[in-house]
Amino acid sequence: MTSLHARVKETFNYLHQNAEISWGEQETTDYIKSLLKEQGCDTTTFNDTTGIIGKFGTFDGNRPVVAIRADMDALWQNVRGTFQANHSCGHDAHMAMVLGLLWKIAADPLLKDQIALKFIFQPAEEVAGGALKMVEKGVVEDVDYLFGVHLRPIEETAMNHASPVIVHGANTAYTVEINGTDGHAARPHLTTNAIEVVYEIMAHLSSIHLNPRVPHSVKITSMTAGGKNTNIIPGAAKFTIDMRTQDNPTMDDLTDKVRGIFKAIADLHETDISITDIEHVPAAELNEEAIRIMEEAISSVLGGDQVDSPLITTGGDDFHFYTIKRPELKATMLGLGCDLHPGLHHPDMTFNHDALINGVNILYEAIRKTYKI
Repeated sequence: MTSLHARVKETFNYLHQNAEISWGEQETTDYIKSLLKEQGCDTTTFNDTTGIIGKFGTFDGNRPVVAIRADMDALWQNVRGTFQANHSCGHDAHMAMVLGLLWKIAADPLLKDQIALKFIFQPAEEVAGGALKMVEKGVVEDVDYLFGVHLRPIEETAMNHASPVIVHGANTAYTVEINGTDGHAARPHLTTNAIEVVYEIMAHLSSIHLNPRVPHSVKITSMTAGGKNTNIIPGAAKFTIDMRTQDNPTMDDLTDKVRGIFKAIADLHETDISITDIEHVPAAELNEEAIRIMEEAISSVLGGDQVDSPLITTGGDDFHFYTIKRPELKATMLGLGCDLHPGLHHPDMTFNHDALINGVNILYEAIRKTYKI
């Protein structure tokens, strides 16, 4: 094992053991800042959010700016009976690989005058807000190419394989409240039963029909209504809806139909149905040049027969807000095979840590090929 590989693994272990949830990644920010400073990066932090930007190379306008994004936040989940921050989506690995990329580049002093790299350590990917915050801060205004990386489950790609692009789908989640008045269980005609309203909404959701060639789904994922007394009809309820589509136009169609159902049932029952919170992640917008660069990088590191086809998944990632908000950005996300099981977001997710150096080397080659070095 090389010293670089060992350092990347050691960094991964530290980040894994010191996980922090969305918008709370302060110690992670401080830790990464210290490592960026060690390599001579110019760093930028923010007074109203976690996250950090590191700049390495020569920013004189004579060469394209390439950014590498790593997400920082962990999930809050039940791990063997205890709720805790847990890196079950691989963000600890993503940060370790991107830092490994910096160390590998910094080891070649001749590269510094040929490149202009931005390292974007982004908070709050899991709540779909961090990328938008970074866009708001202007961190990609001068960026020409943007590369990301994500561990992939074993069902999608094998160890020592990788895909040059992850074709994420769109994801929208609504938190919805029904605001009515409770009633006596003996007099159901005097109120509207919020549980029945939710049931009707659920039934209508199953009757939505969109283009069957585009994967899509809509379902209720949580619901609360009523209290301790069994003789009260609840007039209020709160529930969440998760909507997924493979592309952005289909998501627009689906949200229109779901909102139409809310309005029709609210009118029918003369009750108030309000969307109180929206989380949205757009589907991937693809760039052929960025994908080609990443494909060539994978082939250089792992071999041409280890390059997988585009990975199509209805899972989402807020990485794609960067290209939605700045369409001229040439971006792609590396899908890294790593023997990951049982699956992403599983509390006991694990993977082959030897894949970390594959990610470092592929990203390094992507940088070299972008600059034609």
